[in-house]
This record gives sequence, structure tokens and C-alpha cells, in this order.
Amino acid sequence: MQTGTLLIVLATLAALTYVGGRARALALVAGNPRQLYSLPVHYGVLAALWASLPAVALLLGWTGLEDRIVMGKVWTELPAQYQAMTSDERDLARAELLNVAAGVAPSSDPAITDGAARLVEMKARSKQLRGLLALAVGLLGAAIGIMVLRPNLSARTRVETVFRFFLMACASIAILTTVGIVLSVLFEALRFFQSVPITEFLFGLEWSPQTAIRADQVGSSGSFGAVPLFVGTLLISLIAMLVAVPIGLMSAIYLSEYAAPGVRSVAKPLLEVLAGIPTVVYGFFAALTVAPMLREWGSVLGLDVASESALAAGLVMGVMIIPFISSLSDDVINAVPQAMRDGAFALGATQSETVRNVVIPAALPGIVGGVLLGMSRAVGETMIVVMAAGLAANLTLNPLESVTTITVQIVTLLVGDQEFDSPKTLAAFALGLMLFVVTLILNIIALRIVRRYREIYE
Repeated sequence: MQTGTLLIVLATLAALTYVGGRARALALVAGNPRQLYSLPVHYGVLAALWASLPAVALLLGWTGLEDRIVMGKVWTELPAQYQAMTSDERDLARAELLNVAAGVAPSSDPAITDGAARLVEMKARSKQLRGLLALAVGLLGAAIGIMVLRPNLSARTRVETVFRFFLMACASIAILTTVGIVLSVLFEALRFFQSVPITEFLFGLEWSPQTAIRADQVGSSGSFGAVPLFVGTLLISLIAMLVAVPIGLMSAIYLSEYAAPGVRSVAKPLLEVLAGIPTVVYGFFAALTVAPMLREWGSVLGLDVASESALAAGLVMGVMIIPFISSLSDDVINAVPQAMRDGAFALGATQSETVRNVVIPAALPGIVGGVLLGMSRAVGETMIVVMAAGLAANLTLNPLESVTTITVQIVTLLVGDQEFDSPKTLAAFALGLMLFVVTLILNIIALRIVRRYREIYE
């Protein structure tokens, strides 16, 4: 039985058990729910949990261990020469065995062919046994869940305890995933700093990670000074924020304070559509429309504008960030109590004076937090920079020249087949660690500003 079909069957069994548990709880008190310790729905949910949780736990555990156990059993049945293989040879043989079993490619080795057939047979039996055991455990759990019900049973407490542990597990998974990402990047970055001094990485002015395989080749000593990448990232992010902050903030003020309800109901969704456009589309727009337009305008004014420039990438990135700042600012401005506006009007202030002297100061912490979150979004953008700003690690503050960013270099260093034992590849993890630290600091600053000043205006 397939996993999806089995889950549907278990969900149906849980639903039926819920109905049966609820009916049994009412039957125990002759249909008077006031005599129950908890609500009837809690008894039904408790019975459904008995029917579903053990079976789902068995299914997940079996599915997670099935491939390893079956492959281990099949491997032990192969001839002796396979048992004496090295780890690399064993991995290749197992990959070939899996490909033959999946029908991807045939094998000229009879042992591999027989092993693949045995693997397919054992997996089919494993699925059948897994389905039968899961159904048996589900039926047994349903029977136990219904039989343990009694009027004085604190079903609500037990159900809430189960859901509390479930929510705690979900939160733990999110936290552990974050910790795992940080540690995986940190360990590889430390390996990089064992080969390249951290002072050279943080303060070096030349970025050329194209190290050679042999010492006699050209470029055998790469340069890993990341200052050009930091400057390029900040330059493009600054241009983007110079575009996004005024337009996003002014649009939020208009939509929340001046626009009619009909205009707001149309304009706000249209503005937020920008947030749903894929970044690769923005990259096409920057490379095919904005960059040539800037180059033509520059030639008219006598300026030398590169075909791939920081200005083109920054302008388009700013357009992309507008809905983030606009939406956050609009929510914060709408959260300002109407009583503060009414008080300003009662003192004789005009609408523009009220917005300038009352609403904006009251909403300023949230607006600053939204701007910093938009800055984090700009720092982490990749596709627009790849297509519009280029790959050249130039140390310049001229927005008309080609620059690159941290994220672009991470993508460049990890494209294709790479060996994770050279400074060239490990440099991507050091850049990722720096990017993580910068965005984390920006997010922390934004949250602290919002939390510190929010209650003043509540």
C-alpha cells in the first residue's frame, strides 16, 4: 500500500474513531453532556489521537529506516568481493544497485542485477508489512481509545497536552533548523579561515578566488580580500533604499491617510503585486530595459555608463522592495489610534499637519523597523545583481560602474562540480557567514526599535 493511500485510510479511521468516541462519551451519561468532566468533542479527539498517533509514528519510523535496513540486508547477500570494497567503491556499487532497481540503467554484473531484483522484492514486502502493521496499530489504538473513555476522565487536559507537545515539536524543528544552518556555515567558514587569515578576508582590497590546482599554474595564489564585495553590496543596497524608502513611505501615507476607500481597495492590492513578481523577472527587466536606458541617457549627458552597473541593479531592486516598506508602513500608520488624530483636529491642526506632527512620529518606530527589514531584503538579493550589475569585484563607489555583491559571489563559487577542500569553495561559506551576521544584526536592530517604542503610543 502506498504511503499516501495509507495516510488517507488512517485519517478516515481517525475520523470514524472521533465520531465513535464522542458517541460513547454521551452514551455513558445517557446523553447529558453536563455530567461529563470535559466536552464531548474532547472525548472524540482523544479517541482519534489514540487511533492515529501510534500508527503515524510507526509509519514514519518504518519509512525512515526502511531503505537502510533493506539495503543492508541485500548488501549482505551479495558475493564476498562486495563486502571487501572500500567506502568509495561501496558507494558506487550501491548507486548502481539503486539505478538498476529503479529501472534507470541495466548492469552487466549479474550480482548487481540479482541484488536489484532482490531489493525490489524486499521493498514490496516491506510496504505490504508496513501497511498491515499500521492498520493493525490504528485499529488497536481506536479500540483502546474508545474503551478508556469514562465520564470523569479529564479528556481536555490530555488533548491539550498532546497538542502542546506537538506545537513545541514544531517550534523545536524550526529552531534546530536555524541552528543547523548556522553551524553548517560556521564550521566550513572556520576551515576557510585556517587557510586564509581572517584579517586578509575582512580588510583585503582584492578579490580573486580563482586558485589553481598546481602551484606552477597562473593564479596559484588567489586573493580573498572581501572589501570590494562589501562595498558593492552596500552600494547597491543604498541605491535600492534611496528608491524604495521615499516611494514606499509616501505611498503608505497616501493610501492610509488621503486615499478614498475605493481607491485604496484597488491601489493597495496592485502595489502589493510587486512583491509577488519573481526576482528573475526583475532581473530581466533590469538587464533588458533599465540598463540600456541608463546607458543611452548617460551617452546623451556625456557620462560613461557601463552595460552592467550598480545603478541599474539598485533602481530595479528598489522597485522590488517598495511593497515591503509600503505594506509595513501602512499597517503601522493604520495602527495609530484615531483618538490622536481627532485630538490634533480638535486643536485646529490641518490634515497634513496631523500627519506630519502626530501620525508619523507615532508610527516612526514601526516605519524604521520596516525600513531595516527592507534593507535586509536588499542585502540578500542575488538574481537582480547577477543579471544587471555583473560579476566584476571592483572596489568603487561610482554607481555607473559594474560591481558585484556577496550573494552573487556565493553563487559563482558554488556553481558546477566543486571540491569542498579548497579555499576557493570554502570562501563561499565565509561570505555566507558574513551575510548571515549582517542580516541578523539588521533584524535585531529593527525588532529592538519596534519593541522599545511601540508601547509609548498604545
